[in-house]
Amino acid sequence: MAESRISMEEEKLFRIGDVAKMFHISTGTLRHYERIGIVVPEFIEEKSSYRYYGIRQFEVLNTIRYLRVLDMPLEQIADFLANRDIQVIEEKLQNQKEMIREKKRQLEVIERKIDHRIHQIQDAASSKLDEIRMQQTKACRIVWIRDSLKIHSHLDLEYAIRCLEKDQPDSLTFLGKVGVGISEEKLENGQLDAYDRVFLVLDDEENYQGEVEQLPDTLSVSIRFCGGHQEAEKYYRKLLSYIKEHQLKIAGFSREITLIDYGITNDTGKFVTEILIPVCEN
Repeated sequence: MAESRISMEEEKLFRIGDVAKMFHISTGTLRHYERIGIVVPEFIEEKSSYRYYGIRQFEVLNTIRYLRVLDMPLEQIADFLANRDIQVIEEKLQNQKEMIREKKRQLEVIERKIDHRIHQIQDAASSKLDEIRMQQTKACRIVWIRDSLKIHSHLDLEYAIRCLEKDQPDSLTFLGKVGVGISEEKLENGQLDAYDRVFLVLDDEENYQGEVEQLPDTLSVSIRFCGGHQEAEKYYRKLLSYIKEHQLKIAGFSREITLIDYGITNDTGKFVTEILIPVCEN
């Protein structure tokens, strides 16, 4: 046993556990590297199956650690280790640089989405409720499905949301951006028992594979109230009375969005829903 230990020290061989500690990785990772053939132990003890690693493996592990810090996939690392060449590593590093640029772009998009959502939550939470306002609604892009829909709970929108998301290569952000609408004709006739469409307001950064409608800047009457879609009908009637009283003309389908709902809080007393109805001078 003593001779074996001396031999190990002379050849500078180290057990798998010691190597794992040196390189701050798990023994499982080292075994995985062995399975895929990128770091093979210098010596495997026949009886115990103990793995021992030497200086040659250290050099390979250092290279792997460097390339992993650069977020290079193991498959590419394995390819480089099998074909070490200045041109090969330069090409792989350039490719990795492009991937990092793309990830950076994606993170910047996510950051802007977070900023939008924070602003929307803060704006909704500080809303003046039950107050009718005339406002200029900003232009936006929407996607929508025409579907007669009666909402009895927040779950009734789920199927429509899945339809909007279907076949999209990237996940879309739905919190505070999914709405329902009633057509101009039904609004004029006071038919408020069901919705005609479900829509999603797209962020500027979002790409949607499918038909997208660009809504222009428009004058709207709006109201925000505490509650969800189930409580909306009486607020529609308030808006329609206001439109009639001020001799305005309905100029498009309504846009009703629950800005704060179960996606943010379980306290229904903090729910905020907004209804917009586009109008023009009669």
